Amino acid sequence: MRMRECFVASLVALSLSSTAGAEAMFETFESDPATSWTYLADTVMGGVSAGSATFERDATGAFVRLAGQVSTDNNGGFIQVRRSLSKRLPSSTEGVRLKVRGNGDTYFVHLRTKGTRLPWQYYQAQFSTTSNWSDIQLPLDTFKPSGQFLRQTPRAETITSIGIVAFGRDHTAFVDVHEVDWYEAAR
Repeated sequence: MRMRECFVASLVALSLSSTAGAEAMFETFESDPATSWTYLADTVMGGVSAGSATFERDATGAFVRLAGQVSTDNNGGFIQVRRSLSKRLPSSTEGVRLKVRGNGDTYFVHLRTKGTRLPWQYYQAQFSTTSNWSDIQLPLDTFKPSGQFLRQTPRAETITSIGIVAFGRDHTAFVDVHEVDWYEAAR
């Protein structure tokens, strides 16, 4: 009986460690996020948008805040915070999960892949914010290509970076992101 109890305890421990690994967030902004995330604006191509990405903490935890003025003057129109992926996603990945709050405006997630070689190529999906934290799920099949020479839907295993973006029109941007994760189909 003792051996059986040890075997069961080992299985439970293995199961818990596997579950813990599967549930780990891709990003919670707790562990030195400034080394992984980069702020970019349309000024790299002559635009005049201005903003910042700051790493903050409040009673709810750590988050990144993307804030500023987006201007379409001078063929511009974006500010973003972006992170490259250090390893490839499994092909079973179905989408992106975010925990966000903001000023009630619409924002975007941009994905770059091995096939988005030019700076203006990406896949885009939009999400809306409220003043309270909201969980958002964006299936990969809702991401639209920025041009006609890209696949219709990005493949998970080819994704190389993810960006949170204020984009496309003159407006004041203010969005906080508390978590970024990838999700797979329920098994």
